[in-house]
Amino acid sequence: MSHCLVIGVGPGLGLGCVRRFQKAGHEVSMIARHAGRLENWSTEIKNTYPYPCDISNLENYRDCLNLIVSKRGVPDTVIYNAAKASFGNYLEIDSSDFETNYRVNTTGLLVTAQTLAPQMVKRGSGSIIVTGNTGALRGSPNFVGWSPSKAGQRILSEALARDLGPQGIHVAYIVVDALIDMPFARRNRPQLSDEAYAKPDDLAETVYNTANQPKSAWS
Repeated sequence: MSHCLVIGVGPGLGLGCVRRFQKAGHEVSMIARHAGRLENWSTEIKNTYPYPCDISNLENYRDCLNLIVSKRGVPDTVIYNAAKASFGNYLEIDSSDFETNYRVNTTGLLVTAQTLAPQMVKRGSGSIIVTGNTGALRGSPNFVGWSPSKAGQRILSEALARDLGPQGIHVAYIVVDALIDMPFARRNRPQLSDEAYAKPDDLAETVYNTANQPKSAWS
């Protein structure tokens, strides 16, 4: 059974990816900060395994990745969907929060690649799919604490793709230029219609298809 690791599982795109890969017959490992939610989802969806971890503690996160490999094997597909954000203009953003956002969004991706990619290279196959957003492409005043780390994540993904692609590992960065349908998004924007939201399962279909592209058509 193929093994998919979804890093950053919440009620939106992360859980959508868990459902899509499980539906395709993959064993799915899940990482998130909230142990309770992971346990509930693991109970609801068969062949899924919860690994609660705070990525901002990088050494614990590396240990968590190694634990997953020891128990479930080297993932065939890694989806890096972890995200940490602070919102406000440049005067309102605390510098420690700013650095924590980088640690989760950007440095966490580096640690993921350092820990898993050499083993994927040794095996000769694998995909690392990173989910981004519009903030990775442009800055705006209230996204000072969010966009820089997502832009760094995008550039890091491009560098990893050029390094790992020739070694047989597919690395792709998907920019989700949309408002994802999640409970907190609905609460914050009750005036929006249903059509204004991108559905997690539809986005997960794109992630799945990207992860399984033939090599001649790698994004």
